[in-house]
Amino acid sequence: MGRLRTPPGDPPSVRTGAFALRGEVGRPGTLTVADLRQGWEQHHADVVFECASSGPRHHTFEGPLLREVVADARPEFDVRRRRDRSRFLLAVTGGDGHHTVLSWGEIDPDFGAVPALLATTLDGRALDLVGSQLVVPTDRCGARYISAITSVWVGARLVPGPAPVPA
Repeated sequence: MGRLRTPPGDPPSVRTGAFALRGEVGRPGTLTVADLRQGWEQHHADVVFECASSGPRHHTFEGPLLREVVADARPEFDVRRRRDRSRFLLAVTGGDGHHTVLSWGEIDPDFGAVPALLATTLDGRALDLVGSQLVVPTDRCGARYISAITSVWVGARLVPGPAPVPA
């Protein structure tokens, strides 16, 4: 169902509301909020998280599941092998330079099954002009909510040492 593509024109940036999906994937590309809205099933998340500076925040988000969007890019792991999948990481970077890392195991239905979203709306407002937002509904605090995503990197090569031996 996905619509991963590399459109002509501006590179991913806060100004374009687009982000690059890259790394150890078979189909790297660029996605806009419109692509996310049209290419994948939209999920709804009502969240409450603690903000260190202003207390509890209540928001409603909609967007596709991060794991479904990344799966469409064909991560370079063997989907039949749990250990192969579990070694992959996802690094998400926002327009303000804030970034976070999740493990594939966190979002994989065979492990943590966290319904992390790439939000296309926030409290009913479209995010097309400002860019998608990472939403981790199971987090108690909002530190991993990344605004104006500019990059999602997928891979296992961040881990130092020799490449893993296929099992």
